[in-house]
Formats: sequence, structure tokens, C-alpha cells
Amino acid sequence: MGQYFDNVEGLSHKDILIRFSFLGKEYCLHSDNGVFSKDGLDDGTRLLLETIAQADLGTSILDVGCGVGPIGLILASVSPERSLTLIDVNDRALALAKQNASDLGVSQRVQIQHSDVYHSIDSIYDTIVTNPPIRAGKKVTYAIYEGGLKHLKEGGKLLLVIRVKQGAYSALAYISSLYKKTEILAKKKGYLVLQAIK
Repeated sequence: MGQYFDNVEGLSHKDILIRFSFLGKEYCLHSDNGVFSKDGLDDGTRLLLETIAQADLGTSILDVGCGVGPIGLILASVSPERSLTLIDVNDRALALAKQNASDLGVSQRVQIQHSDVYHSIDSIYDTIVTNPPIRAGKKVTYAIYEGGLKHLKEGGKLLLVIRVKQGAYSALAYISSLYKKTEILAKKKGYLVLQAIK
């Protein structure tokens, strides 16, 4: 059985619509089997968005492990000045993210591409956002945190959400050893939103 961070050949399709309200706007995203949080907006993603959507994130933002796109696409829809790059290893999720970007009318400001962590990324960004794929293991998640340094402008931000019971405080300690300044921006329902500044 594959995980949401894998490409599983032959996995059956199921057309799923995720409907939710955010900042007074109704959203409807396409989802499917074999993608993260296929049936709805998970609590961690919602907390991350509530914490950062209206913050100053600069104009160039990278969403690592984007799934069907809720974080990056909502950040794009909230502010027309933002340009987003969304990356993931799951081809099914990427196809859905492209469809969702089109449906939300943000395709011209959103680039969606396959990348294993930062392997196909050459640019640097004002902000990197992620709801990291914890089940992929520390090797992958720590590569996201460490690799962010190479892809952030000086003073740029890494913003992420992690469940306390899935190692939020050990991740915070590791990130603190890499970045100039780290802090907990929000704490709710067993999740932490962390910010690290390069």
C-alpha cells in the first residue's frame, strides 16, 4: 500500500471535492485517492493558513510538498501580488493542483512542478511554506528544513506546521540550529506553526 508521498501505479481514482470556507471565501478543491488529506482540509493546514495567509510573505513563495495545493493556492488567491511555485513528488496530486489552480483563476501566478524536495528547484524565494510529509521520515523532512537555506533570500522565512506528537519540538530544535531566528507563531489542537528566518 502506497503513501501520499509515493506514486502508486494502478491506484483507483475517486473524484472527491473538498469544500471549505476561508477568510469569508468558499473554496472547492479537487482531490482523489492516493493524496494527502484527500477528504478535507486537515487541521494542521488550516492552522498554518490562518496564521500566515495575511502576513507579509514577500512576492515569491515556494510550497514544498504541495499535495492538491491548498496552502499555495490559497496564498495566491488571498494576495494578487504573490507568485507561487508548488512542488511535490506525487504526480496525481500535481495534476489535481493544476486543475485547482485553474478553477481558482490563479494559474498565471502559479507554477506547479514535480520535484523530490528541492532537486528540480534553482530559484530563491522570499518564503518557503510546508506541511511536511512526516511519514516520509526525518531524512526527507530534515532535508526540507536544511535545504530551505539554499532557496531562501537573506531574511527569508521558512514557515511550517507540525503535530506535537509527530516531533514538533525536536524539529524546532533542529531548525533552530540552522536558522538565525526561530519562533512558534501558533499552537492549537496539538499543532505548532513554526517560523525560521534565514
